[in-house]
Amino acid sequence: MRTWNDIWPAPAKLNLFLHVIGRRADGYHLLQTVFRFIDYADFLRFEPRSDRKIILAQPLSGVAPETDLTVRAAIALQNVTGIDKGATIHLDKRLPMGGGLGGGSSDAATTLIALNQLWDTGLDSPTLQRIGLTLGADVPIFIHGHTAFAEGVGERFTDVTTPADWYLVLVPPVAVPTPIIFRSAELRRDTTAIAAIDWQPGFGGNDLEPVACRLYPAVAHHLEFLRRFGDARMSGSGACCFVAFPDQPAAEAAFATRPTNMHGFVARGLDHHPLCSE
Repeated sequence: MRTWNDIWPAPAKLNLFLHVIGRRADGYHLLQTVFRFIDYADFLRFEPRSDRKIILAQPLSGVAPETDLTVRAAIALQNVTGIDKGATIHLDKRLPMGGGLGGGSSDAATTLIALNQLWDTGLDSPTLQRIGLTLGADVPIFIHGHTAFAEGVGERFTDVTTPADWYLVLVPPVAVPTPIIFRSAELRRDTTAIAAIDWQPGFGGNDLEPVACRLYPAVAHHLEFLRRFGDARMSGSGACCFVAFPDQPAAEAAFATRPTNMHGFVARGLDHHPLCSE
């Protein structure tokens, strides 16, 4: 059982594929994807407060504290449970913003998981996932906590097994706003759906990638480099791109050949969210 003194991880995710199969009447896109966690994360720490305030100790540059997903997650949990306690949130931010790695969503999910335990509010995972969905479509997968084939707007899960891969992830020097990609008239929205049971590693691609590459040429440039080593793909709506390797030495060797102006990291694929596997 974790305590107020502990550090809580918020891992990144990769979309091993991402297809847009339709659009709802309310404008939300219908997706199919496989979410895979990786061993690269933000870290959060929480301090108890008795005044019910939610305070972000170090606000992110360019993000108003009241719009930060960690603050919104804590307030949402307060509102659902009626808890009269507060918290100061300390966030060690490592995941890039606008990178398609789910950093903000992961931070929100970890906040819900942590404060649900620290405040002893006793909500189960499905309830936390429903709260998370009000914050963003990617939040529920981090609470679900398993590698999964996802459908709907990304909130319906079927657990799947993936190879024990390592990933070389490159971080182009651009932040890609998700709404811009989904609003594009050029975005394909009619990819044929598949059943979760029919998914296999290596299947499909990322339907958002052509739009992101056109709007942000740096994404295309980084993908071109990664494709020397295999089936490189963009994660989410971008900008981060990745390619899989069977082991760490192979991934590190490829990473060492990158141009000096390309930045990124090597990370191990995870079958479970670190907080789920404890």
